[in-house]
Amino acid sequence: MEPSQILSLLERSLFYSKQLKNKQKITKILDGKIVANLFFEHSTRTRFSFEVAAKRLGAGVLNFDSDSSSLAKGETLEDTLKTFDALGIDVGIIRHSDDSYIEDLKTKYNFSVINAGAGSFEHPSQSLLDLFTIQEEFGTLENLTVAICGDVTHSRVAKSNINALKKFNSKVILTGPEELMPVPAKVDNHCEVMKVDDAIKVADVVMLLRVQHERHDLHELNIDNYNRDYGLNDDRLNLMKKNAIIMHPGPFNRGVEISSHLVEHKQSRIFKQKENGVYTRMAILEWIINE
Repeated sequence: MEPSQILSLLERSLFYSKQLKNKQKITKILDGKIVANLFFEHSTRTRFSFEVAAKRLGAGVLNFDSDSSSLAKGETLEDTLKTFDALGIDVGIIRHSDDSYIEDLKTKYNFSVINAGAGSFEHPSQSLLDLFTIQEEFGTLENLTVAICGDVTHSRVAKSNINALKKFNSKVILTGPEELMPVPAKVDNHCEVMKVDDAIKVADVVMLLRVQHERHDLHELNIDNYNRDYGLNDDRLNLMKKNAIIMHPGPFNRGVEISSHLVEHKQSRIFKQKENGVYTRMAILEWIINE
């Protein structure tokens, strides 16, 4: 996606933000459309954020539960999607554990496909709401320093944000346990790997990530000491710039990557991200239906 397209989506996100905050009537541009949340991995924030966004725009919403679906009876994933295609859905919002599966779907079916998270590869809608939150705070996406702290290797959020921030000449610092950092050959040239304390001192945005135990088996990683060694706590909060903000895509583990009382700290925008997810996903749905 080009920077101009990103900025256009963020402009529409701001439009919907103002409409909802001012309790203005929202045009039901998805009236008569059927949107299906097709999540083959667990989700709370993304799934319900898309559902609220779709309903705000007037769509009917189907929520697919893979655990109670015919997949449990042996139906193939492809046949499940063919079923939704036959039912006549207009948009399929899909999350899947495979890195490239969603991209392969985009020309197979009659419905439009939105990527709601692909394995450990990408999470574009989360990146857009993160960018919206950053732009809302600083008035720009240009020439900022964003520290991404935690399980960078397995994070689709990190990968999408690294790619997006590059388009706006912002520097990305990667920090966390060595075993959860990308190998040097895979570190993008606008990224730098630092020790956590050094990263936090210079960052405009401190973006925390949880350790994704479901995607690896690092038993030697000591979670009991994680907050002391790599997480955000009072000592590290004191290292942050006074105008820097704290972000986290969720789900967060209080007391691990972030001390519990810092989740709601005045510099935290964690729940603001959740709010902004609705506005951004409204903009995404508007864009995909008009594509």
